[in-house]
Amino acid sequence: MGKVFSHMTMSLDGYIAQPDDQVGELFDWFEAGDVVVQSPNEDIAVKVDDAGAEVWRYLTENTGALIAGRRLFDIAGGWNDKHPAGAPVVVVTHRPPADAAEKWPTTTFVDGVEAAINRAKQIAGDQNVSIASANVTQQALALGLVDEVCVSLVPVLFGEGIPYFSKIEGGHLLLDDPIVIQGRRALHLRYPVRR
Repeated sequence: MGKVFSHMTMSLDGYIAQPDDQVGELFDWFEAGDVVVQSPNEDIAVKVDDAGAEVWRYLTENTGALIAGRRLFDIAGGWNDKHPAGAPVVVVTHRPPADAAEKWPTTTFVDGVEAAINRAKQIAGDQNVSIASANVTQQALALGLVDEVCVSLVPVLFGEGIPYFSKIEGGHLLLDDPIVIQGRRALHLRYPVRR
């Protein structure tokens, strides 16, 4: 059985996007090295350092399903039904697009975070489930459904924007000591969720 993890690239002051949903310099680490790593989506490759390649592989190679919120899905245009992780996408939304079945045949739309995680686990089988949306991550953490929180922390301060974490339901959530991978233009952190 795979695990459920969240991953976002985050500014040093805690933001995953600018107020206008643009990512600014957050993804500079995807072009900060000499190691070309092809994603499962043949249209996308990253050019990272050795540490970044290790992290990219960890995030994509054993991912059987990815969960996104409707906002991210819309911003990304549904990744043209081919997410860079190469995994089917489960979108949390109360209203799927009218043309969803024709335009995004490998994408599943569900109502609610718990339902999304259950569906993603069915799709993933023994592989991991990755959550790639801040709000969905926060809700899944509150429900106790996340095994690991991953952050690629990058050296930029936004000053304002969309936070990875804001209010956590139920108060403090303790995480175990991080697994730390120092990369070029990013410090990659993996925190197992304490049970």
